[in-house]
Amino acid sequence: MTEPFVRTVLGDVLPEVLGRVNYHEHLFQVSPLLPGEELADEELSRAEAVDLVAAGTGAMVEATPTGLGRRPDAVARISRSTGLHVVHVTGAHRAAHYGADDSLLTLDEDRLAERFIADIADGFAEAPGVRAGVVKAGIEYWNIPAFSRRVLTAAATAARITGAPLMVHLEHGSAAHELLDLLEAEGIAPSRVALAHVDRNPDPLVHADLAARGARLGYDGWARHRDWPDSMLLDCLTRVVGTEAGRRAVILGGDVARASRYLSYGGIPGLGYVARRIVPQLEERLGVEVASGILHDNPASWLTFAAPSPT
Repeated sequence: MTEPFVRTVLGDVLPEVLGRVNYHEHLFQVSPLLPGEELADEELSRAEAVDLVAAGTGAMVEATPTGLGRRPDAVARISRSTGLHVVHVTGAHRAAHYGADDSLLTLDEDRLAERFIADIADGFAEAPGVRAGVVKAGIEYWNIPAFSRRVLTAAATAARITGAPLMVHLEHGSAAHELLDLLEAEGIAPSRVALAHVDRNPDPLVHADLAARGARLGYDGWARHRDWPDSMLLDCLTRVVGTEAGRRAVILGGDVARASRYLSYGGIPGLGYVARRIVPQLEERLGVEVASGILHDNPASWLTFAAPSPT
């Protein structure tokens, strides 16, 4: 496409067709860090996607990267049957999500970049014709160890060459500025980067500084009342969007990621929680126009491919 586009599992689409976007969820995931929480049943995951659409969401990012039970073929079938636009990630998570003998952990930046670029440009090896539209990486709590640095360097290379956006897992919301510094040194503008879990450090002053740099602020810590009430995140978000940069920065997700929390797998609250519980409060606090920017304009802008830059 010559026009601006977002790369979904069913092909490239115009950003404006996405509707409300949930920037961070999982339809499939298997991780040694989450035993017994496997998301691996296509029909149950399809049912969860149906509920997400029924709750008013038009698009989501499937944030399961390499080696964690991703099923891009099944995601494409779910997208086609439900009408839900799905953007799938490539990339890799932090090392803790992989077994110690996983060969992925031994790959250098070049080999990792080749994998990520192929997923975006050519399609997943396990699902020919289905292509990724975001590159994902992850860091530790106040630490960017060797594997994470290799993944980040490879992710930056893939993003420059293909124009794809990036998502980076921040452990407990830490090291956001340091991460942006690293990526900027690799030629990636902060506006191309979604800081996943930045709200796990619910500091509106830090968030405002990150927004001023242009970064996308991923608020995805909802329904974790054991750790913080939703109202605390809403208060933080409200202060951040009081600035012009903040209004352009905030994006919403849920990152539920556990079978015990999916309705279709027998748990609660389900993928529809953000749309049903948080969005109405957002609209009441901020008004429909500002909420629309957070739910559509900001994530659509982030997901839109940039002009490739091979250098």
